[in-house]
Amino acid sequence: MFEFIFNYAPYRFLFYSVTVIFILMIGVSISKAESKDYAKFDKDGKLIQPVEYEWRTWMYVGTPITPNSLNPPEAAFPEFHNVYIDPTSFEHFSKTGEFPDGTLLIKELVSVGATKAASGNGYFQGDFIGLEAAYKDSKRFPNEPGNWAYFTFSHEPPPYPSIATLQPAAACNSCHQANAADDWVFTQYYPVIRAVKPK
Repeated sequence: MFEFIFNYAPYRFLFYSVTVIFILMIGVSISKAESKDYAKFDKDGKLIQPVEYEWRTWMYVGTPITPNSLNPPEAAFPEFHNVYIDPTSFEHFSKTGEFPDGTLLIKELVSVGATKAASGNGYFQGDFIGLEAAYKDSKRFPNEPGNWAYFTFSHEPPPYPSIATLQPAAACNSCHQANAADDWVFTQYYPVIRAVKPK
């Protein structure tokens, strides 16, 4: 019975049509999942903090630190900076070597805790003490250098504020522009990103 129906041209056409539509629907669903926008803004243009500390499940790329003891009398940024990038942008960078619009980098600040461990002396992470973010979007921030915008949620322990206001370009952009290795991003300190950059 099935063979008769399949060999009957109108039914065969219908079968192929339904199959193609099904495949296209799967493709659209996958495309929407891959193009998730990790950055969300309120009506005033303030960046909304990702929920439930979501960034800690993203791609971790590195932890720079400039401790006070190596920058006497006091370092400008003495804490650990745990840096994460959203998964979609990391995948795009691994294929193209470029950060696309929609790239969201989260920097979570961690205090220097102990300086001694069973393995020897060093700098070991203490407690969370702040949250910052960088976001690239040529449409939303056409006048920011490199189209990168910088946000500070807090320099205090969590819970962090739910929203962050755009920082003046001079506060962050000039340093990134002058010193960052790739598109305003300090990839020279992020071995995970360097490792996937196409040669």
